[in-house]
Amino acid sequence: MLNEIKEVKIKKLENLRKAGVDPYPEKTGRSISSKEAVEKFENLQGKEITVAGRVKSLRPMGGSAFAHIEDESGKIQLFFNREADNFELFMNNIEIGDFIEISGELFATKTGEKTLRVKNWKMLAKSLAPVPTEYYGMKNTEEILRRRYLDLMMNSETRELFRKKNIFWQTIRNFLVKHGFLEVQTSVLENIPGGADAEPFSTHHNALNRDYFMRISLELPLKRLLIGGYEKVFEIGRVFRNEGIDREHLQEYDMAELYLAYTGLKDGMKLIKKIFQEIVKKVAGKTEITYGENIIKWDGKWETKDYFKIFKERIGIDLGKNISIEDLRKKADEFNLEYKPEYGNGRMIDLLFKKIIRPKIIQPVFLVGHPIEVSPLAKRDPKNPKKVLRVQVIAGGTELGNGFSELNDPLDQRARFEEQAKLRAAGDKESQMLDEDYVEALEYGMPPAFGFGFSERLFAFIMNKSVRETVIFPPMKEK
Repeated sequence: MLNEIKEVKIKKLENLRKAGVDPYPEKTGRSISSKEAVEKFENLQGKEITVAGRVKSLRPMGGSAFAHIEDESGKIQLFFNREADNFELFMNNIEIGDFIEISGELFATKTGEKTLRVKNWKMLAKSLAPVPTEYYGMKNTEEILRRRYLDLMMNSETRELFRKKNIFWQTIRNFLVKHGFLEVQTSVLENIPGGADAEPFSTHHNALNRDYFMRISLELPLKRLLIGGYEKVFEIGRVFRNEGIDREHLQEYDMAELYLAYTGLKDGMKLIKKIFQEIVKKVAGKTEITYGENIIKWDGKWETKDYFKIFKERIGIDLGKNISIEDLRKKADEFNLEYKPEYGNGRMIDLLFKKIIRPKIIQPVFLVGHPIEVSPLAKRDPKNPKKVLRVQVIAGGTELGNGFSELNDPLDQRARFEEQAKLRAAGDKESQMLDEDYVEALEYGMPPAFGFGFSERLFAFIMNKSVRETVIFPPMKEK
């Protein structure tokens, strides 16, 4: 059936060429967008204008026809009759999905619809594949993501989604620049992947004849810039993590990380609250959003929750005491949680928190006071050496951002990297590697600093969608 449709379309393409029409010309003489033509209708009546776009509907009526074309700005109705140049050629060979240019004058139909009376037309691009109809559309989510161009073609809501995503990133950039941050770009290829617990992708550099890892975080290069003398830096860039796909995770995605010297956790938290509220307001147009079945309120005061306290209340384990791996595994078994035998204390604590505690945190909170086992890059809490000075923004049962008072003691950092290396040697592929170059950089001195990172997961959260739905061309399994 598809081949037959394509054969008919190719025949019409040949008809156009035989009539001396170039079906794929280099340029167009468009003078105005469809939206402008409609909005400026009163001033444009009696003047010839030229619009261009994709044919979205075509309704022949004997010696005349109505059609709609659409460009990025919107739709406009067209009226054809035999007074139009090459009327028969148009009616016999132009179809839904084709791109055309139309010149003529505006008028209003009996029903009041602002319409362009066609004087002449020009072919811009002949479609050789059938376009999904607006009525039936594309219903299968996998097919929509696999052929996103068709989704964009058919759904203005999808096009609006990605306009809002642009607003999301521009809001972040504008906010940080306004607050004196310098935007930088660091390398995607790294000798040692660091800054997060994740399994990396690797690649080979032919010119240097060596292997590299694709970055899993922006953190360590940006902190090297603090060592070098900058005080406020940020980057918005792509990171790659070789992990599973679910509502909140993809293997490649964009994130923003910011670092500011001479700033502690509390002042950093104030800044993060401001930027989150600004993002939500700019993207959603309000400070209350829907996520799942919950109304999330971003204005007002955010509660601060202590990791140790909430862990003891919900899990029944006091992280202030010496906890064995057997105790943590026993508790995970009680909750019927799956875990790998190579998991150490940190990974087991994190598992229990993510599966049992975090899903019940709905309104925005600052989670602070994390155990040192799950935070190899955060400064120790001077009041409790089992804790670190770390903060996460959690809402709707998910983590939306993560930050630290950055660890700047090179001896402590080396020791924690070495502990991570032991876990990695035991089979935990997400544990961090020992980055000798970063430790050496720390030995030259890094000022006290606050750092924070968040990704496009926040945008997906605001839009109440899975992160995969908010990526234009997400990676897909082979058919």
